[in-house]
Amino acid sequence: MSISPRPSQDPPGDPGPVPGRDGPFATTEADPAGVGPVRTSYAPDRDGDPDPGEIVWTWVPYEEDDGRGKDRPVLVVAREAAGTLLAVQLSSRAHDGDREWVAIGTGPWDGAGRESWVDLDRVLRVHERGMRREASALDRPRFDRVVGRLRERHGWS
Repeated sequence: MSISPRPSQDPPGDPGPVPGRDGPFATTEADPAGVGPVRTSYAPDRDGDPDPGEIVWTWVPYEEDDGRGKDRPVLVVAREAAGTLLAVQLSSRAHDGDREWVAIGTGPWDGAGRESWVDLDRVLRVHERGMRREASALDRPRFDRVVGRLRERHGWS
């Protein structure tokens, strides 16, 4: 997988090709209830390709769906039959007490060592060729906690 450095937000003018932003490999929002049967798995493999259990970086569209977005970390939770992956976005903004967010603590995906939270309500469909870089694997207990909450919330298996 070819990995290209990229600024964290859209620069003015045409940024050129950005992994996950445009075309057939663009990251899109997926309806958690409409994705069909989801079988989550924990299968990190430091091979440069995104796998369930890994935190990877990709361009994520803003929720306003106005064409803008931001390069950010996402936790891959499942691989779909079509070869795409389902992921949930991370944020370093505190979400203590928010039911739709799960605290996962700190890790190498955030160079500043900030606490991170996972958004259970925003499920993303990502493509291997839409990933910018593999950041790290989340440990099994934290992955299982996130997946358990996704199963409760969306009826996944």
